[in-house]
Amino acid sequence: MAAGKTVVSRRLAQQLNWRFIDLDQVIETNQGLPIERIFSLEGEASFRAAEKEALKQVLEHDSQVIALGGGAVLDPENRNLLNASGLLIWLKVSPNVVLQRIKRRDHRPLLQGDNKLQRIQELAAQRESIYAQADIIVETDNQRVDQVVENILCLLDAHTSHGE
Repeated sequence: MAAGKTVVSRRLAQQLNWRFIDLDQVIETNQGLPIERIFSLEGEASFRAAEKEALKQVLEHDSQVIALGGGAVLDPENRNLLNASGLLIWLKVSPNVVLQRIKRRDHRPLLQGDNKLQRIQELAAQRESIYAQADIIVETDNQRVDQVVENILCLLDAHTSHGE
């Protein structure tokens, strides 16, 4: 959350001359509703089911960079699909930086309530062991988008040159 997934993924896709996909946009198009409305009307379980279907849909194509929502990799089936299709990159961001970045935008369904920092910390703790399984991990705190993209490109090059 607020790691820069969309902007970094879009820029990375441009650098690679690949297609950019924002999975949340695919879900919204498929469902005809914004993510926040899906959560409020139908709940998280319904959103996760729509997310899985959208992921299967987009993974039918190659040469693309997909910006995933932070919860997409929590589902083991999604992880298997993703691992079979390409490399997973974790844009790692600290809870305090997340809080700074989201101050202007208060629409995140998983951050409802008074103590947003505590909720961010809880989500980070719940997800970290799964995120740590990513093929590439890039810190985004105090990094400009172009720096993050350059780091990813270097790590991708190193990853592919080692035959991994």
